[in-house]
Parts: sequence; C-alpha cells; structure tokens
Amino acid sequence: MASDKKEILISGGISGITPVVVDSNAGIRDYRSNPYCENGAHMLATLDDFQRNPKILRLNVAGQPVEWLKWQEAVCLHSRGLVLWSLGSAFLEIRGGTCKRNGEPTLFGLHSIIACQGRVHYQGNIQPPLNNTALFQRDQNLCLYCGNTYKDSALTRDHVVPSSRGGSDCWDNVVSACRKCNHRKGNRLVHECHMQLHALPYVPNIAEYLALTNSGRILGDQMDFLKQQFGKNSRLLH
Repeated sequence: MASDKKEILISGGISGITPVVVDSNAGIRDYRSNPYCENGAHMLATLDDFQRNPKILRLNVAGQPVEWLKWQEAVCLHSRGLVLWSLGSAFLEIRGGTCKRNGEPTLFGLHSIIACQGRVHYQGNIQPPLNNTALFQRDQNLCLYCGNTYKDSALTRDHVVPSSRGGSDCWDNVVSACRKCNHRKGNRLVHECHMQLHALPYVPNIAEYLALTNSGRILGDQMDFLKQQFGKNSRLLH
C-alpha cells in the first residue's frame, strides 16, 4: 500500500533549515531544477505552502496536552534528546545531513504526538486565555441568542452579565452573539429583554482549548487523543 507520509529535506543544519516537501511516491521525478532535492525527489510545495501543514501536539511526561508545535520546534526537541515517547502516525519524515559516526544520512519520522521532558503542572484549575477565535469555535459559530450560524467576522463577544453591571470578561460569562442580538440585548440581563440562551457558557479545559485554537488542522489521532480529556460540558463531544 502506498504511504501518505511526506518527506522533508533539510540543508544547512537546524539553525539554517531549508525544507522541501516531497512525495516519496511521485511517479515523475525531476531534481535538476532544485539543488536540495536529492535522489530524484520531486518538489511538490514551497516553504509557504508547507507552513500550513498540521502541527504536532506536545504532551508532558504525565501525558497531559501542553501546546502545539511547528515541525521545526519538534525537530529541535528531538535533536536535544527531550522527546521521551511518541504517539500517533509518523506523518513527516525528516532527512538531515550525514552522521559523522557511521557516514549514514540522518533520517527519522516525526509523529503527530510527542511527549517531552519537563515539569508537570496541575491543570485542573487552569483557565485557558479567552479570545474570540476560541470562543466562536466553542459555541460552534452560533449566535447563542437567535441560534443562527455566522462567520467569525459577523459574530461578537457578548457578556451575559454586562460589564457595566459587574460582569467579568471570562469564559463562563461570555457567549457568541450576532451583531443584531448583541445590540438588542445591550447592557441588560437576558430576562430583562425577553431573550434566552440556547446553551450556557462554560470554561473549556486545556485539551479542548487546544482543539478549539487549531480547528481545521487537527489530525484524526490528535483529536482522538484530545477528546479523551475533554470536560463533560464540551460541545465538541456532541
């Protein structure tokens, strides 16, 4: 069976990375126009194109999700010996220079999930930073007053208890609202303007927050791993 794995050729070492995305299954190969493509590798994408590839999920030693990494950052962690174990598919292949010890080319696969050394912090009481991108994703791009779906550009952040009346700018007091509903509600409480919420606001945990902030670019095995740690109120589970 043909592999979907992509390969990166690296020239100049970690500090001077020159990646080229190639398809190891390409039927037509042409490397004459690109000095970085060896052994007949066929260049398929520019560096700008490759930056849009999926990121790598970093875990701590306890298996808790911590952050998203670019592939360059993951390569550096591997080179420093900080990666303890990996999960998921090896979806990128990194080819570096020649090893001084045995003369063989450096080649290893980057997995979609890696666990690294470092201090473990209790995540139970940590509230992820609030931003509109993650908020609109949490509420699935719905206006929680009228129930209609909108693009991010047509949504606003509404405070259930208005700021002018002591409401906090925090996850459990904000919802996505279209501009019309936000204007109608103004600085009133929901019952004062005869409106109702289609769902209650809640605080996403770190696992759900990582899924919300990288929506659309998550690999299947990454989402499967994160889902196991979502809170019971997560709308991504339904």
